Amino acid sequence: MIEMAEVPKMAKVVKVGIIGTGIIAHEHVAKYRAIADVEIVAACDILPDKLENFCKQYEIPNSYADYKKLLERDDLDLVSVCVHNNLHLPISKAVMQSGKHCYCEKPLAGAYVDALEIVKIAEETGKKLHVQLGRIYTPAVHAAKKFIQDGNLGKIYHARSYGYRRRGRPFVDGYAEKEFNSKYWAGGGALYDMGVYHISQLLYLLDLPKVERVVGKVYQELPMNEQRRKEGGFDVDELGCGFVSFENNITMDILESWAIHAGDFPNSLLAGNKGGLSIGVDEIYFYNEISGYPLKSRIDTYAEQYRTRQIDPTLRLYDDSQQHFVGALQGKCPLLNTAEIALQTMLISEGIYMSSNLGREVTADEIVENSKSLAHKL
Repeated sequence: MIEMAEVPKMAKVVKVGIIGTGIIAHEHVAKYRAIADVEIVAACDILPDKLENFCKQYEIPNSYADYKKLLERDDLDLVSVCVHNNLHLPISKAVMQSGKHCYCEKPLAGAYVDALEIVKIAEETGKKLHVQLGRIYTPAVHAAKKFIQDGNLGKIYHARSYGYRRRGRPFVDGYAEKEFNSKYWAGGGALYDMGVYHISQLLYLLDLPKVERVVGKVYQELPMNEQRRKEGGFDVDELGCGFVSFENNITMDILESWAIHAGDFPNSLLAGNKGGLSIGVDEIYFYNEISGYPLKSRIDTYAEQYRTRQIDPTLRLYDDSQQHFVGALQGKCPLLNTAEIALQTMLISEGIYMSSNLGREVTADEIVENSKSLAHKL
Protein backbone atom coordinates (compact mmCIF):
# COMPACT_ATOMS: atom_id res chain seq x y z
CA MET A 1 0.00 0.00 0.00
CA ILE A 2 1.09 3.60 -0.60
CA GLU A 3 1.91 5.16 2.74
CA MET A 4 -0.26 8.03 3.92
CA ALA A 5 1.23 10.73 6.11
CA GLU A 6 -0.40 11.77 9.34
CA VAL A 7 -0.84 15.53 9.64
CA PRO A 8 -1.35 17.74 12.69
CA LYS A 9 -4.71 19.39 13.15
CA MET A 10 -4.89 23.11 12.44
CA ALA A 11 -7.46 25.84 12.90
CA LYS A 12 -10.87 25.02 11.50
CA VAL A 13 -10.71 27.69 8.77
CA VAL A 14 -7.89 27.00 6.31
CA LYS A 15 -6.50 30.18 4.77
CA VAL A 16 -5.11 29.93 1.25
CA GLY A 17 -2.78 31.96 -0.94
CA ILE A 18 -2.45 31.48 -4.70
CA ILE A 19 0.71 32.17 -6.72
CA GLY A 20 -0.02 32.47 -10.43
CA THR A 21 -3.41 33.47 -11.84
CA GLY A 22 -3.47 31.62 -15.16
CA ILE A 23 -5.92 29.01 -16.43
CA ILE A 24 -5.35 26.44 -13.71
CA ALA A 25 -5.62 29.00 -10.89
CA HIS A 26 -9.28 29.54 -11.80
CA GLU A 27 -9.89 25.84 -11.26
CA HIS A 28 -8.13 25.99 -7.89
CA VAL A 29 -10.34 28.86 -6.78
CA ALA A 30 -13.50 27.06 -7.89
CA LYS A 31 -12.49 23.97 -5.92
CA TYR A 32 -11.52 25.91 -2.79
CA ARG A 33 -14.74 27.93 -2.86
CA ALA A 34 -16.74 24.70 -2.88
CA ILE A 35 -15.16 23.63 0.43
CA ALA A 36 -16.57 24.80 3.74
CA ASP A 37 -14.12 26.53 6.09
CA VAL A 38 -11.69 27.66 3.39
CA GLU A 39 -10.82 31.32 2.87
CA ILE A 40 -8.77 32.56 -0.09
CA VAL A 41 -6.78 35.40 1.44
CA ALA A 42 -4.28 36.49 -1.20
CA ALA A 43 -3.13 36.05 -4.80
CA CYS A 44 0.04 36.89 -6.69
CA ASP A 45 0.99 37.43 -10.34
CA ILE A 46 3.65 39.48 -12.11
CA LEU A 47 1.08 40.75 -14.64
CA PRO A 48 -0.84 43.56 -12.90
CA ASP A 49 -3.96 43.61 -15.09
CA LYS A 50 -4.33 39.86 -14.93
CA LEU A 51 -3.91 39.90 -11.16
CA GLU A 52 -6.37 42.74 -10.68
CA ASN A 53 -9.06 41.04 -12.76
CA PHE A 54 -8.52 37.74 -10.98
CA CYS A 55 -8.83 39.26 -7.51
CA LYS A 56 -11.84 41.31 -8.52
CA GLN A 57 -13.59 38.29 -10.07
CA TYR A 58 -13.14 36.17 -6.94
CA GLU A 59 -13.22 38.95 -4.32
CA ILE A 60 -9.74 38.14 -3.06
CA PRO A 61 -8.77 40.97 -0.70
CA ASN A 62 -4.97 40.98 -0.98
CA SER A 63 -2.83 41.03 -4.14
CA TYR A 64 0.91 40.92 -4.69
CA ALA A 65 3.24 41.31 -7.66
CA ASP A 66 6.06 39.66 -5.69
CA TYR A 67 5.45 36.13 -4.37
CA LYS A 68 7.96 36.74 -1.59
CA LYS A 69 5.72 39.47 -0.20
CA LEU A 70 2.75 37.12 -0.22
CA LEU A 71 4.82 34.54 1.68
CA GLU A 72 5.64 37.09 4.38
CA ARG A 73 2.03 36.86 5.55
CA ASP A 74 1.68 34.91 8.78
CA ASP A 75 -1.99 34.03 8.31
CA LEU A 76 -1.65 31.58 5.41
CA ASP A 77 -1.94 27.84 6.03
CA LEU A 78 -1.32 26.64 2.50
CA VAL A 79 -0.29 28.09 -0.85
CA SER A 80 -1.30 26.84 -4.28
CA VAL A 81 1.59 27.03 -6.75
CA CYS A 82 -0.07 27.61 -10.14
CA VAL A 83 2.90 28.67 -12.28
CA HIS A 84 4.72 27.02 -15.18
CA ASN A 85 6.61 23.79 -14.52
CA ASN A 86 10.14 25.18 -14.43
CA LEU A 87 9.09 27.67 -11.75
CA HIS A 88 7.70 24.97 -9.45
CA LEU A 89 11.00 24.32 -7.68
CA PRO A 90 11.99 27.85 -6.62
CA ILE A 91 8.46 28.85 -5.63
CA SER A 92 7.49 25.60 -3.88
CA LYS A 93 10.79 25.76 -2.01
CA ALA A 94 10.06 29.31 -0.88
CA VAL A 95 6.52 28.34 0.17
CA MET A 96 7.64 25.52 2.43
CA GLN A 97 10.63 27.40 3.81
CA SER A 98 8.26 30.23 4.78
CA GLY A 99 6.34 27.79 6.98
CA LYS A 100 3.36 27.15 4.69
CA HIS A 101 2.07 23.85 3.35
CA CYS A 102 2.41 23.58 -0.43
CA TYR A 103 -0.11 22.49 -3.05
CA CYS A 104 1.86 22.21 -6.30
CA GLU A 105 0.34 21.90 -9.74
CA LYS A 106 1.26 18.95 -11.95
CA PRO A 107 3.78 17.90 -13.09
CA LEU A 108 5.89 18.29 -9.99
CA ALA A 109 8.62 20.03 -12.01
CA GLY A 110 10.15 20.22 -15.49
CA ALA A 111 12.88 17.70 -14.67
CA TYR A 112 13.20 14.76 -12.30
CA VAL A 113 16.11 16.26 -10.38
CA ASP A 114 14.04 19.39 -9.67
CA ALA A 115 11.06 17.31 -8.55
CA LEU A 116 13.34 15.33 -6.23
CA GLU A 117 14.59 18.53 -4.63
CA ILE A 118 11.02 19.70 -3.96
CA VAL A 119 10.27 16.42 -2.18
CA LYS A 120 13.48 16.73 -0.14
CA ILE A 121 12.59 20.28 0.90
CA ALA A 122 9.22 19.04 2.17
CA GLU A 123 11.04 16.45 4.27
CA GLU A 124 13.55 19.00 5.56
CA THR A 125 10.98 21.63 6.51
CA GLY A 126 8.34 19.24 7.80
CA LYS A 127 5.69 20.99 5.71
CA LYS A 128 3.13 19.02 3.75
CA LEU A 129 3.51 18.78 -0.03
CA HIS A 130 0.48 17.82 -2.11
CA VAL A 131 0.45 17.53 -5.92
CA GLN A 132 -2.54 17.97 -8.19
CA LEU A 133 -3.06 14.45 -9.55
CA GLY A 134 -6.77 14.79 -10.22
CA ARG A 135 -7.34 11.40 -11.84
CA ILE A 136 -6.79 9.42 -8.64
CA TYR A 137 -9.98 10.80 -7.07
CA THR A 138 -12.54 9.58 -9.63
CA PRO A 139 -15.33 7.07 -8.93
CA ALA A 140 -13.72 4.71 -11.46
CA VAL A 141 -10.43 4.73 -9.55
CA HIS A 142 -12.17 4.23 -6.21
CA ALA A 143 -13.85 1.15 -7.69
CA ALA A 144 -10.60 -0.09 -9.23
CA LYS A 145 -8.78 0.25 -5.92
CA LYS A 146 -11.48 -1.77 -4.15
CA PHE A 147 -11.44 -4.50 -6.82
CA ILE A 148 -7.67 -4.79 -6.51
CA GLN A 149 -7.68 -4.82 -2.72
CA ASP A 150 -10.34 -7.54 -2.70
CA GLY A 151 -8.16 -9.74 -4.92
CA ASN A 152 -10.41 -9.72 -7.98
CA LEU A 153 -7.50 -9.11 -10.37
CA GLY A 154 -5.10 -11.55 -8.72
CA LYS A 155 -1.49 -10.80 -9.62
CA ILE A 156 -1.34 -7.67 -11.78
CA TYR A 157 1.40 -7.95 -14.36
CA HIS A 158 0.69 -5.30 -17.02
CA ALA A 159 -0.79 -1.79 -17.28
CA ARG A 160 -1.58 0.46 -20.25
CA SER A 161 -1.62 4.26 -19.86
CA TYR A 162 -3.59 6.08 -22.56
CA GLY A 163 -4.29 9.78 -23.09
CA TYR A 164 -5.91 11.16 -26.24
CA ARG A 165 -6.48 14.43 -28.05
CA ARG A 166 -7.05 14.39 -31.80
CA ARG A 167 -5.86 17.99 -32.14
CA GLY A 168 -5.26 19.83 -28.88
CA ARG A 169 -1.77 21.24 -28.68
CA PRO A 170 -1.67 24.26 -26.38
CA PHE A 171 -1.57 27.67 -28.07
CA VAL A 172 -0.79 26.49 -31.62
CA ASP A 173 -4.21 24.82 -31.78
CA GLY A 174 -5.91 27.74 -30.06
CA TYR A 175 -5.97 26.51 -26.45
CA ALA A 176 -4.10 27.94 -23.44
CA GLU A 177 -0.87 29.91 -23.27
CA LYS A 178 2.23 29.58 -25.43
CA GLU A 179 4.43 28.67 -22.46
CA PHE A 180 2.82 25.21 -22.39
CA ASN A 181 4.68 24.22 -25.56
CA SER A 182 8.05 25.68 -24.58
CA LYS A 183 10.75 23.51 -23.04
CA TYR A 184 12.13 26.64 -21.39
CA TRP A 185 8.96 27.03 -19.33
CA ALA A 186 7.38 23.56 -19.27
CA GLY A 187 10.23 21.08 -19.70
CA GLY A 188 8.13 18.81 -21.90
CA GLY A 189 4.89 18.52 -23.85
CA ALA A 190 2.12 15.95 -23.96
CA LEU A 191 3.89 13.56 -21.58
CA TYR A 192 4.19 16.20 -18.88
CA ASP A 193 0.89 17.99 -19.49
CA MET A 194 -1.46 15.01 -19.89
CA GLY A 195 0.60 11.88 -19.30
CA VAL A 196 1.07 12.83 -15.66
CA TYR A 197 -2.63 12.17 -15.01
CA HIS A 198 -2.78 8.72 -16.58
CA ILE A 199 0.63 7.43 -15.48
CA SER A 200 0.12 8.61 -11.89
CA GLN A 201 -3.33 7.04 -11.79
CA LEU A 202 -1.91 3.63 -12.64
CA LEU A 203 1.05 4.00 -10.29
CA TYR A 204 -1.42 4.75 -7.49
CA LEU A 205 -3.47 1.65 -8.31
CA LEU A 206 -0.30 -0.48 -8.55
CA ASP A 207 0.90 0.77 -5.14
CA LEU A 208 3.92 2.48 -6.69
CA PRO A 209 6.15 -0.38 -7.88
CA LYS A 210 9.85 0.39 -8.25
CA VAL A 211 10.91 1.44 -11.76
CA GLU A 212 13.76 -0.58 -13.26
CA ARG A 213 14.01 0.37 -16.96
CA VAL A 214 12.35 2.74 -19.46
CA VAL A 215 12.37 2.90 -23.25
CA GLY A 216 10.41 5.28 -25.45
CA LYS A 217 10.12 7.83 -28.21
CA VAL A 218 8.58 11.29 -28.54
CA TYR A 219 7.37 13.02 -31.70
CA GLN A 220 6.40 16.38 -33.18
CA GLU A 221 5.35 15.56 -36.74
CA LEU A 222 1.97 17.13 -37.53
CA PRO A 223 1.82 20.54 -39.25
CA MET A 224 0.67 23.58 -37.28
CA ASN A 225 -0.08 27.25 -37.79
CA GLU A 226 3.35 28.67 -38.60
CA GLN A 227 2.68 32.07 -37.08
CA ARG A 228 1.64 30.38 -33.84
CA ARG A 229 4.66 28.06 -34.02
CA LYS A 230 6.98 31.03 -34.36
CA GLU A 231 5.28 33.05 -31.64
CA GLY A 232 5.14 30.13 -29.21
CA GLY A 233 8.50 28.58 -30.03
CA PHE A 234 7.00 25.09 -30.06
CA ASP A 235 9.84 22.70 -29.17
CA VAL A 236 8.19 19.91 -27.15
CA ASP A 237 6.44 16.62 -27.87
CA GLU A 238 2.92 16.30 -29.26
CA LEU A 239 3.04 12.50 -28.95
CA GLY A 240 4.92 10.33 -26.49
CA CYS A 241 5.10 6.57 -26.22
CA GLY A 242 7.05 4.33 -23.89
CA PHE A 243 7.45 1.03 -22.12
CA VAL A 244 8.35 0.68 -18.45
CA SER A 245 9.67 -2.38 -16.62
CA PHE A 246 9.09 -2.49 -12.87
CA GLU A 247 10.22 -4.85 -10.15
CA ASN A 248 8.24 -8.08 -9.66
CA ASN A 249 7.85 -8.57 -13.42
CA ILE A 250 5.28 -5.76 -13.85
CA THR A 251 5.24 -3.70 -17.05
CA MET A 252 3.43 -0.64 -18.40
CA ASP A 253 3.11 0.77 -21.90
CA ILE A 254 2.28 4.44 -22.47
CA LEU A 255 0.71 6.40 -25.34
CA GLU A 256 -0.03 10.09 -24.82
CA SER A 257 -1.26 12.41 -27.55
CA TRP A 258 -1.79 16.14 -27.95
CA ALA A 259 -2.26 15.60 -31.67
CA ILE A 260 -2.47 12.52 -33.89
CA HIS A 261 -4.23 11.35 -37.07
CA ALA A 262 -6.12 8.60 -35.27
CA GLY A 263 -9.44 7.85 -33.63
CA ASP A 264 -10.10 7.78 -29.91
CA PHE A 265 -7.70 5.71 -27.83
CA PRO A 266 -9.15 2.99 -25.59
CA ASN A 267 -9.24 3.37 -21.83
CA SER A 268 -6.23 2.76 -19.63
CA LEU A 269 -6.14 -0.77 -18.27
CA LEU A 270 -4.77 -3.14 -15.68
CA ALA A 271 -4.32 -6.85 -16.46
CA GLY A 272 -4.11 -9.52 -13.76
CA ASN A 273 -4.14 -13.31 -13.80
CA LYS A 274 -7.67 -13.42 -12.35
CA GLY A 275 -9.23 -10.39 -14.02
CA GLY A 276 -8.64 -7.06 -15.70
CA LEU A 277 -9.95 -3.50 -15.54
CA SER A 278 -10.54 -0.92 -18.27
CA ILE A 279 -10.54 2.51 -16.61
CA GLY A 280 -12.00 5.62 -18.21
CA VAL A 281 -12.91 9.03 -16.83
CA ASP A 282 -16.51 8.12 -16.04
CA GLU A 283 -16.61 4.40 -16.71
CA ILE A 284 -14.92 1.19 -15.67
CA TYR A 285 -15.22 -2.37 -16.99
CA PHE A 286 -14.20 -5.60 -15.31
CA TYR A 287 -13.04 -8.58 -17.41
CA ASN A 288 -12.88 -12.16 -16.12
CA GLU A 289 -14.25 -15.62 -16.83
CA ILE A 290 -17.23 -17.53 -15.44
CA SER A 291 -17.45 -21.25 -16.17
CA GLY A 292 -14.87 -20.75 -18.90
CA TYR A 293 -16.84 -17.97 -20.62
CA PRO A 294 -15.17 -14.56 -21.09
CA LEU A 295 -17.17 -11.92 -19.24
CA LYS A 296 -17.23 -8.11 -19.60
CA SER A 297 -19.04 -6.26 -16.79
CA ARG A 298 -19.71 -2.54 -16.56
CA ILE A 299 -19.35 -1.37 -12.96
CA ASP A 300 -21.96 1.04 -11.60
CA THR A 301 -19.55 3.29 -9.71
CA TYR A 302 -21.95 6.10 -8.91
CA ALA A 303 -24.53 3.96 -7.12
CA GLU A 304 -21.87 2.50 -4.84
CA GLN A 305 -20.18 5.86 -4.33
CA TYR A 306 -23.49 7.43 -3.28
CA ARG A 307 -24.24 4.60 -0.87
CA THR A 308 -20.82 4.55 0.80
CA ARG A 309 -20.66 8.31 1.23
CA GLN A 310 -24.12 8.43 2.77
CA ILE A 311 -22.96 5.85 5.29
CA ASP A 312 -19.50 7.37 5.84
CA PRO A 313 -19.32 11.07 4.79
CA THR A 314 -15.56 11.21 5.48
CA LEU A 315 -15.05 9.23 2.25
CA ARG A 316 -15.94 12.43 0.39
CA LEU A 317 -12.52 13.70 1.38
CA TYR A 318 -11.14 11.36 -1.31
CA ASP A 319 -13.36 12.68 -4.12
CA ASP A 320 -11.36 15.79 -4.98
CA SER A 321 -7.72 16.82 -4.70
CA GLN A 322 -8.20 20.21 -3.00
CA GLN A 323 -10.84 18.83 -0.67
CA HIS A 324 -8.51 15.99 0.28
CA PHE A 325 -5.59 18.30 1.10
CA VAL A 326 -7.73 20.67 3.14
CA GLY A 327 -9.30 17.74 4.98
CA ALA A 328 -5.87 16.29 5.73
CA LEU A 329 -4.60 19.60 7.08
CA GLN A 330 -7.68 19.80 9.31
CA GLY A 331 -6.86 16.36 10.67
CA LYS A 332 -9.90 14.70 9.12
CA CYS A 333 -7.96 12.13 7.05
CA PRO A 334 -4.38 10.96 6.41
CA LEU A 335 -2.71 12.59 3.41
CA LEU A 336 -2.21 10.46 0.31
CA ASN A 337 1.43 10.42 -0.77
CA THR A 338 0.90 12.30 -4.02
CA ALA A 339 4.41 13.76 -3.77
CA GLU A 340 6.03 10.33 -4.19
CA ILE A 341 3.55 9.30 -6.90
CA ALA A 342 4.29 12.53 -8.78
CA LEU A 343 8.05 12.01 -8.36
CA GLN A 344 7.90 8.49 -9.82
CA THR A 345 5.73 9.78 -12.66
CA MET A 346 8.48 12.31 -13.39
CA LEU A 347 11.07 9.52 -13.37
CA ILE A 348 9.14 7.60 -16.02
CA SER A 349 8.39 10.65 -18.18
CA GLU A 350 11.96 11.92 -18.15
CA GLY A 351 13.09 8.36 -18.85
CA ILE A 352 11.05 8.38 -22.06
CA TYR A 353 12.61 11.71 -23.10
CA MET A 354 16.09 10.43 -22.27
CA SER A 355 15.53 7.16 -24.12
CA SER A 356 14.21 9.02 -27.16
CA ASN A 357 17.31 11.25 -27.24
CA LEU A 358 19.75 8.35 -26.75
CA GLY A 359 17.93 5.87 -28.98
CA ARG A 360 18.06 3.09 -26.39
CA GLU A 361 16.60 1.79 -23.16
CA VAL A 362 17.70 3.53 -19.95
CA THR A 363 17.78 2.30 -16.36
CA ALA A 364 16.18 4.09 -13.43
CA ASP A 365 19.66 4.80 -12.05
CA GLU A 366 20.69 6.41 -15.36
CA ILE A 367 17.66 8.68 -15.30
CA VAL A 368 18.40 9.81 -11.75
CA GLU A 369 22.11 10.33 -12.41
CA ASN A 370 21.69 12.19 -15.70
CA SER A 371 18.65 14.36 -15.01
CA LYS A 372 19.56 18.04 -15.54
CA SER A 373 17.84 20.89 -13.75
CA LEU A 374 15.56 23.11 -15.85
CA ALA A 375 14.42 25.20 -12.89
CA HIS A 376 14.59 28.97 -13.22
CA LYS A 377 16.57 31.03 -10.77
CA LEU A 378 14.40 33.69 -9.12
